[in-house]
Amino acid sequence: MLSPNLAMSTMAMCATLLLFLLCSPSVAILLTRLQLPSPVMGPESVAFDRNGGGPYVSVSDGRILKYVGPAEGFKEYAYTSPNRNKTICDGLTDFSELQATCGRPLGLRFNHQTGELYVADAYFGLIKIGPNGGAPTQYSQGIHPQEKENSTTFPFLDGLDIDVNTGIVYYTEASSNYRFKDIEALRGSRDMSGSLYSLDPSTNETRVLMRGLALASGVAVSRDGSFVLVSEYLANRIQRFWLKGPRANSSDLFLQLTGRPDNIWRNPRGEFLVAVNGLIGPSPPRRPAIIPGGVRVSENGLILRIMSLIQEFGSEAASEIHEHNGTIYSGSMQASYIPISTII
Repeated sequence: MLSPNLAMSTMAMCATLLLFLLCSPSVAILLTRLQLPSPVMGPESVAFDRNGGGPYVSVSDGRILKYVGPAEGFKEYAYTSPNRNKTICDGLTDFSELQATCGRPLGLRFNHQTGELYVADAYFGLIKIGPNGGAPTQYSQGIHPQEKENSTTFPFLDGLDIDVNTGIVYYTEASSNYRFKDIEALRGSRDMSGSLYSLDPSTNETRVLMRGLALASGVAVSRDGSFVLVSEYLANRIQRFWLKGPRANSSDLFLQLTGRPDNIWRNPRGEFLVAVNGLIGPSPPRRPAIIPGGVRVSENGLILRIMSLIQEFGSEAASEIHEHNGTIYSGSMQASYIPISTII
């Protein structure tokens, strides 16, 4: 007879397998890989500008790179550290001590009305890049409860999205107890110090929308602006915070998952694409095996499609799934490339 702990572990493993392997997930046909300049890694988020240019990706040495074509590949578009030194920063890989100086951009989203790129940087907070790229503008973000008075930074920002109708930026603080360099410890913890915020650039007003989140990562605004979604990586769920209507300023459960949800991206049809990674095997400190994938979800929280990204990333976690002109561009913190695939 199985012990209670072993039985529970087996059930959890089976549930993950059922979601990713037995539910006839959509097959991704890998078309090509866009290679990052070595030794840069970690294209965590993907974005396209209002003219369809890109993809733009956030990478490990503090830069945002733009893909300009097969002949030239990725070129520097912008950076997040206000005093970035190219000599010490270019080519930096994740978890270097220098990342706190060079920056680590994570979430990317363009405001297609203004052409400005907003960036959630793990060390430098909420950043705005002008339509022509280059140097960053760092937003004041209010006083963090665990920081000194008049502080303008958060310990670990992660994801963001923009309501293009209002210009309001929604962004997540993964944790107020951990920094990006401690992300493996955070993933193995029971931390619930994450938060969801909004910033109105026209007034510079910051609002706290939700607290007590279990590693808040991805965020996406609904097509009509009535609600915003936030993923909780450690809780295997996505919560919905209502912005308008009779339930305004309240939250509810949008979707419970068996895998770990990361970034959320909304397509023009109002559907949400969520990177979701199944975990199989031992718990931390030993690293579990990962099944990278994702789901396409309706505005009402109905799963429309399950996607496997094993061909794209092997056993490395997917961080974002972005659809552009019918093609899928995927991000991963562990990859040195952006895979381009089509889902059938």
